[in-house]
Amino acid sequence: MKPTLLVLAAGMGSRYGGLKQIDPMGPSGETILDYSVFDAIRAGFGKVVFIIRPDFEQDFRERIAAKFADKIEVGFAFQTLDRLPPGFTVPAGREKPWGTTHAILCARDAVHTPFAVINADDFYGRDSYATLGQYLSGLQNSDRTYAMVGFTLKNTLSDHGTVARGVCQADGQGLLTDIQELTKIAKTATGAENRTEDGVVTLLNGEEPVSMNMWGFTPSIFPLLEKDFGTFLQTKGQELKSESYIPIAVGNLVKSQQANCRILRTTAAWFGVTYREDKALVQASILEQVRQGNYPTSLWT
Repeated sequence: MKPTLLVLAAGMGSRYGGLKQIDPMGPSGETILDYSVFDAIRAGFGKVVFIIRPDFEQDFRERIAAKFADKIEVGFAFQTLDRLPPGFTVPAGREKPWGTTHAILCARDAVHTPFAVINADDFYGRDSYATLGQYLSGLQNSDRTYAMVGFTLKNTLSDHGTVARGVCQADGQGLLTDIQELTKIAKTATGAENRTEDGVVTLLNGEEPVSMNMWGFTPSIFPLLEKDFGTFLQTKGQELKSESYIPIAVGNLVKSQQANCRILRTTAAWFGVTYREDKALVQASILEQVRQGNYPTSLWT
């Protein structure tokens, strides 16, 4: 049973002004998303499902999915505001999506095997897909020991400003016990530090495992997420900008002992464009990966 890759892409239209403007990062014009699908294919994934907004389905099919549709099964799921559990309605004036927990729930009917979840615009690296793909291939659909790829903090920092990261703690068996959301992490000479607006400083050595929103689940998580999302809607469903985030939902499941989550450490370096100045570094990093032979010069030809 080959795992599925679930790609969170519903917010790409608002972030990029439409799919036509997704930045090329590779030497032959590849986007970060191209590298994600390429890595998933060689890691043994059998299907990729894109969670998108309905209004740019045609653009997505023609400009992105068409490049690799003959190499892996492609599916689509649509995140819309009105896809809510029974008994809930969209409050007047709400325009913002409900967040990543809701996005995953919107893909429920398109996913029938253990699956990975990634952000569409993050470069996770070959090793991370190989590690997660191997883990998922050993799971059954009913299993409730999920997984999170744990990147090393120092491999995810920006030289151009602070970043937000989920710093993870694990028990002796490598199972997640807590995720601390730190939103102002900056590089230092000895590692990193997080400094809150009220002056509280958390010192970090840079070796901590952090969540970059690369998860491994089975279909057993859908009813659990639906329940957690319902609880979120009961308390925050009338707010116009609140969102339910998957790290928080997973943390709730772990703390309530409804599921476990294994931290899978990876040596891969994460790349992403948090700041405009990061783009050149990402392009240079991908080019170095190509030079080392980790990727062909042109992915799809």
